[in-house]
Amino acid sequence: MKILFLLLIAQLSYAQKFEKDSVLQFQKELNEHYADTASSPLKKEDLKHFVNLEFYPISETYFVQAKFTRTKKEKPFEMKTTTARKPIYVKYGELQFTINDVPCKLNVYQNVEYAKKPGHQDSLFLPFTDLTSGVESYGGGRYIDLEVQKGNTWTIDFNKGYNPYCAYNEKYSCPIPPAENDLKVEVKAGVKKYHD
Repeated sequence: MKILFLLLIAQLSYAQKFEKDSVLQFQKELNEHYADTASSPLKKEDLKHFVNLEFYPISETYFVQAKFTRTKKEKPFEMKTTTARKPIYVKYGELQFTINDVPCKLNVYQNVEYAKKPGHQDSLFLPFTDLTSGVESYGGGRYIDLEVQKGNTWTIDFNKGYNPYCAYNEKYSCPIPPAENDLKVEVKAGVKKYHD
């Protein structure tokens, strides 16, 4: 029984371990998506000259362990976007953590309609702004895709933060991070501001 317990602990620790290769794969796939003429959100003139997105250096500092609190009886709401479109989201829970000794909290959301699709019932949306927004990173904030995690300690890898399509092309309708998801710290991780 003790050996089984130790194996379970080892597996849990491994699942929550920072993996640079995972971030490199994320960056590779994102660059491939943006370079693909069939799927890229880039404008035609920008796509002609596209080489790769600019990322912050990968850093374990921005791979954080967060205390997750499931919030119940939350009412679905219309999340503001950069257009008149107002998709329906519901607050799924709260994540509390620290970055460079600064206490932080983010609400994590679930898109009501998207969660109804097969295989997406555990998909979550983590939009945020921080002190780099509008300076080194996109002023409209960045996103992180999360999946529901077990237990009340969740990992957030800000190295996988990416820009909404609106950062590259104004024709897209993108959710605007709610004011309560503004972090009072610099998150020097993930995708930087797009430079023409």
